[in-house]
This record gives sequence, C-alpha cells and structure tokens, in this order.
Amino acid sequence: MEHTSLLERILRGVALTLVVIFFMFPIVWIFMMSFQTNETILRIPPQLVFKPTLANYTALITGKLTTAAGTLDIAFMRNLWNSVFLSVTSVAVALLLGVPAAYAFARHKFRGSEDIAFTLLSFRFAPALLVLLPLTLYFQKLGLANTYIGLIWVYQLICLPLILWIVRGYFEDIPADIEYAYRIAGHSWFATFRKIALPLAGPGIAAAGLLAFIFAWNNFVFALVLASADKQPVTVGALAFITSSGIQYGQISAAIVLSITPTLALALYAQRYLVEGLSLGAVKG
Repeated sequence: MEHTSLLERILRGVALTLVVIFFMFPIVWIFMMSFQTNETILRIPPQLVFKPTLANYTALITGKLTTAAGTLDIAFMRNLWNSVFLSVTSVAVALLLGVPAAYAFARHKFRGSEDIAFTLLSFRFAPALLVLLPLTLYFQKLGLANTYIGLIWVYQLICLPLILWIVRGYFEDIPADIEYAYRIAGHSWFATFRKIALPLAGPGIAAAGLLAFIFAWNNFVFALVLASADKQPVTVGALAFITSSGIQYGQISAAIVLSITPTLALALYAQRYLVEGLSLGAVKG
C-alpha cells in the first residue's frame, strides 16, 4: 500500500483546487454577470461586490429588451423551446435509426460494410459550410426550408454518425456467444436484439445519446441559414442581444445561464450512465 506524506496530499489538493478554479471561473463569472447591469459589467476594474438585479432574466422571460435606443421585442423563450424540441427530436430519430444500424454493422459483416460505415462517419467530419449551399437549394425545391422537419433532417448529419460509431463499439464488445445461446433457445434475431443486445449496451446508448444531444444543442450554422427567427434555436437567437445601441452583456449572460441549464441538468441526471457508458469497453481482451 502506498503511503503519501502530508506535503504530497497538500500539493495534490492545491493542484486540484487550481484546476477546478481554472475550469469553473468562466461559468461563475458569467453567472455573476447575469445579475449585473451593463454599466456594472463595463466598469474598470471589475467589481466583485455589486447590487444584483433580476432585470436581465425578466427581459428574457417577458420578451421585452430595454436599451438606450428603446424597447425591443425578443423571442428568447421561443428560441429556447426550439432548441429543446429540435435537439430531443433529432436525437430520438438518430437513436431510432442509428442503434439498429450500429447493431447490423457490429454483428453482420458484408462486402462494403466498412466503407459504408466510414462514409457515414465522414458526414460528421465534413465542415458545415461545405454542405450548406447544396442543402439550401435542395430544401427550397423540396419545401423543407424554414421547417422543423428540415432542421431535424439536417441535424442527422450531427447526431446519426456519432451515435452509429459510438454504439457500434459497444455492440462489438458484447460477447456474441450470449446472443447465440439465446438464438439457439428458439428466439428470433429481433428478440435477441431487443432483450439481450439493447439492455447490455444500454449505458453506451445513453452516453451516445447524451453526447449527440449536446452537439445538436450547440449547433449554430445550420439553423442560422436554413431557418427563420421563429424556428431558430437559442444559439442563433442570442444574436438579438447585439443591438444598435451596443452589446447587452447582462442579457447575454442570463441567456447563457438559461441555455446551459437543460444540458447541465441532463448531464447530472445521466452522469452514472455517461461514466459507465464511456468506460464500457475501455479494456479489451
């Protein structure tokens, strides 16, 4: 058993504290800014002690942004709802299509399977600007421009390859003998997939779904070009706080706090599945 000295424990604690402060400082600073006015935020040097205000959150919830140029109407809460709807629906569709496809690639080897899988993965690597122009033209011809269906469709370029490749690795780590034994008992391949493969790969599927949700939530370019203001997510809606009278830093900070709350709550709720899923199959052999 290793014994660490008091000095080593102190140094380790100090190092961990510095790492936590380094990564948490931007979040804490943004949280503090969300309770300040623009005048307080722009003061030099910055003030750690200030009189908090809820005006920024009130402006977001009511949709009335008061600036030096007057009162502006903003649709932040609708943008927030759009983000939730688009991300949840896109991940649900990607899971519905990607999990069976990942199982097929993991269990059924056929000619060209690796090429097809890599082609699907390459969609994730391709820059968004590379496909924006043809997508815009096709969506206009198909009537999918400025529609939720069109955005959910294009979000599959983000979610589907990610889920396909991550979940495929988890299915490959499941011993095939377990499924063969279940099939010998007279069960169909679908029953084997539903009752054996899915439960065993459940943590991995949950981790892949959470990661896909975060990537879909953070998407900016697709929604900026392919949707109008009433269907854009919160990442694009935040541009409304850059007004003719200046940048509304307080409202932007409050918007950041509200926009990261759903993903943070989901990550904390699914933390056990995320850790278990990401560690599944880390040691092979």
